[in-house]
Amino acid sequence: MLSIRNIVKQYANHRALDDVSIEVEKGSVFGLLGPNGAGKTSLIRIINQITAPDSGEIYLNGEKLNPSHISKIGYLPEERGLYKKMEIGEQMLYLAQLKGLSRHDATERIKYWFEKMEIVSWWKKKVEDLSKGMQQKVQFIATVVHDPELIILDEPFSGFDPLNAQVITNEILELNSKGATIIFSTHRMESVEQLCDSIALIHRSKKILEGKVKEVKNRYRSNTYRVGFTGQLTSSENSMFTILSSTSDNNDTHLTIKVGEKYAANDVLKFLIPQVEVNEFMEVIPSMNDIFIQNVKN
Repeated sequence: MLSIRNIVKQYANHRALDDVSIEVEKGSVFGLLGPNGAGKTSLIRIINQITAPDSGEIYLNGEKLNPSHISKIGYLPEERGLYKKMEIGEQMLYLAQLKGLSRHDATERIKYWFEKMEIVSWWKKKVEDLSKGMQQKVQFIATVVHDPELIILDEPFSGFDPLNAQVITNEILELNSKGATIIFSTHRMESVEQLCDSIALIHRSKKILEGKVKEVKNRYRSNTYRVGFTGQLTSSENSMFTILSSTSDNNDTHLTIKVGEKYAANDVLKFLIPQVEVNEFMEVIPSMNDIFIQNVKN
């Protein structure tokens, strides 16, 4: 769907993107991750043809990115850009027509989304009369009203309470199920776990990690387990695991252990079962938040 090849972007003395290449599969939800200042917004602006790269190329559906592709892309920027004094209905019509819809088609599409998002009564309201979360709903509609093939969402949940965040999450998933490809830039790693098929992590202008979420998490597995048991270990000295943490409550003990490379989980269980009653044994799979912090903390 989207092929980003060797993109370089320099601003005066700051290199925002340094030879960044990313592949986004058609129909996927792709997480574009990184700390503030990493280069994510610079890349998003290049995809939207707001700015141009100093070198490198981007291809959309096999075609080199060009102005005709603008109508195929929906972009929700982190810093919102609605006209505060303009009536919401007229503003939506204006923005939809900029994306190539006729006034008639734009009106029908806007009515559909206003009903879907339960904001029919907002047509004559002005943006300045709405809360931040309500403005977000309007901006989201402006992003998707022209039924784009590629939807780029930069921190889409900013300003939303949990209920409305779930509403937007459901809409993102529904759009994706209908064939839209989503690029999702966020600092909320729980949203990445919930929504994204694949991710790329940009840090200090370079891509440092890319892959499907499940594969990335498997890559960072460390043979660490959480163990809970009742009773007392008669023998805790062994070479097969190291105890990383331990808590006890009466006769119940909870351990976090790291198993040695030569051993498997079954070996640990064979060691424990003759001594105690095991009631919990679970591998500690790193979260995307753990992986994010591990890669950007230095």
